Amino acid sequence: MKYYSFKLLFIAFFILGCTNDIDTKTKPNILFIMSDDHAYQAISAYDDRLIQTPNIDRIADEGMLFTNASVTNSICAPSRAVILTGKHSHINGKIDNIAEFDDSQMTFPQLFQKAGYQTAMFGKLHFGNNPKGVDDFLILPGQGDYINPRFLGKDKDTIITGYVTDVITDLTLNWFKTKRDKNKPFLTFYLHKAPHRAWWPSPEKFAEFYEREFPEPENLYDDYSGRGTAAKTAEMNILTHMQYMQDSKVRPSTFEKMGKVEPEILYARGDGTFFQPTSASFYNRYNRGNEEQKKKYDVTLNKISEDFKTNWPNMNDKEKMKWKFQRYMQDYLATISSVDDNVGRVLDYLEETGLDENTIVVYTSDQGFYLGEHGWFDKRFIYDESFKTPLMIRWPNEIKPGTTNEEMVQNLDFAQTFLEAAMIEAPEDMQGESLIPLLKGDNKKWDRDAVYYHYYEYPSVHMAKRHYGIVNKEFKLAHFYFDVDEWELYDRVKDPNEMNNVYNDPKYKDVVKKLTTELKEMRIKYKDSEELDKSFIYR
Repeated sequence: MKYYSFKLLFIAFFILGCTNDIDTKTKPNILFIMSDDHAYQAISAYDDRLIQTPNIDRIADEGMLFTNASVTNSICAPSRAVILTGKHSHINGKIDNIAEFDDSQMTFPQLFQKAGYQTAMFGKLHFGNNPKGVDDFLILPGQGDYINPRFLGKDKDTIITGYVTDVITDLTLNWFKTKRDKNKPFLTFYLHKAPHRAWWPSPEKFAEFYEREFPEPENLYDDYSGRGTAAKTAEMNILTHMQYMQDSKVRPSTFEKMGKVEPEILYARGDGTFFQPTSASFYNRYNRGNEEQKKKYDVTLNKISEDFKTNWPNMNDKEKMKWKFQRYMQDYLATISSVDDNVGRVLDYLEETGLDENTIVVYTSDQGFYLGEHGWFDKRFIYDESFKTPLMIRWPNEIKPGTTNEEMVQNLDFAQTFLEAAMIEAPEDMQGESLIPLLKGDNKKWDRDAVYYHYYEYPSVHMAKRHYGIVNKEFKLAHFYFDVDEWELYDRVKDPNEMNNVYNDPKYKDVVKKLTTELKEMRIKYKDSEELDKSFIYR
C-alpha cells in the first residue's frame, strides 16, 4: 500500500513538473514595435496612395488590422506612459512632455520580469533613463538624433555611427542573436524614432524620395470656417508654421545669398515669451554627420536649395504651400520607408529562426499625425488624423490571418492585453480592457462602444487648446475648455473629414444630449474631473 501511494505521489509530481515546463515554453513571446508620429495614412495596409509598406503590411496580412484604434492623449511621452501603466494621463501623472513621470508606479514590463520573462528595450522611450522592469536596454535620450545617435545604456552611454532606424534594428537583432535566453519567453520593445520631426531620412532615401511627387489631401487648403476657435488658432499650418530650414531642409546659406531673412513665425513658449528659430535647427542635425555622411546628404541638399532659390521668389502662397507640402511628404515618407525596410529585417529573423510561431508581434505608433489634412502637420487634437493610430497584431494560431476589426480600442488597452496573453494577473487599477476576445474573434465579449480622450498640454508650441471628449463609431463630441468654452460635434459617418461642427445643429439635439450624458459618466468612470482640470491648468 505504501509502495503504491509513493508511486502515485511520484507520478503526480512528475505530471505537475511537466505541466509547469510546458506552460513556460508555451507562454507567448511579445515583440512590441512602435514608431513615433506614424500616421495610419502612411501605411499601405490602411491607404496606399502615399507609400507602399510591404513589411509592416505583413503583420496585418498575417494577423489583425484595427481601423478604429486610438490614443487617450495625442502627444509622445504621455502616450508612452499610458501604454506602460495602462492608466489615463491624469492618473499616471504624465499629462504632457514636461511633467515628471512617477517611476514608483507599476508598469507592465515589471510584471513580465517578475513572471520570468526576459525583457529588453531598444530605441526611443522619450522619458527617463532607466526603464523599470527591463533587463537590457539602449534608449535614445529624449527625442534622440537621426544621424550617429547617442544611446543611454544600463552600463554606459554610447554614440553609434549610422542612421538611427538601422542602428535601432541592429541593436534589436544583436540582442536576439547574442543575448536572448532561450529558456525564457521574451518581451522586447523595438521602438523607432522615425518619423518624428524634423524627418531626416537616410542619404539614400533622401535622394530617392526627393524625386517623387505625392497627392495632396482634399482639405489641404482648409479655411476652418466650419470649425471652432481651437482649429482657427492652432499653429501647425504647413504654409505658415513649417520652417524652411529645419523642416524643408533649405540650407541657411541659401537665404544669405538671396539677401533674405528666413520667413518663419515666432514660436510661443509656455511662459508667454517668444523665440524665433534659427539656422541652428538645421546645423544641429546636419553637423552630426561625419564628412562621408555629409557628402552623401549634400547631393540632395544642394538640389533642394537650388530649387528654392530659383522658384521661391516668384511663388504665391498657394504655390509655397504646394512646395512645402511636397518637401514635407518627401522626407516624412522617406523615413517611413526605412522603418518598413528594417521591420522586414526583424520579421525575417523571427521566421528564419522559427520564433515567429510563438511570438505576438504588434505594430503601432504613439499617436497619429497630420499629413496635410486641414493644412496641418503635427498632432494633439481629438480630430481623426492625430487621435487615431495604426494598430496591427499578429499571433499565429490565435488570430485568423487577414482579419479587420472596427471596434473602439485604445493604447490604454495594450498592458492588459499583453498580461492576459502571458497569463499574468493585471493590477486592479489598470483602466484599459484586454483585446484578447477581439483577437480571438469573439466580438460578443467586447462591450465598449466609445472611448475617452483628454489633451492637457498648456498651449505653447502649436497652440492646441486643452480639450476632452468622447468618440464612438458614429460621432465625436469634444469640449475645449482652456481660455475658451466651446463644444464641437462631428458626424463621423456623414462628415469623415470632420469639416463641419454640428453641435448647434437642431438635427443633432438628441445626439448632443445623449453623448453629453455619456461623457459625464465616462469622466466619473475614469476618475477625471473639473477639479483635476484646474489642478493641471498651468502645468
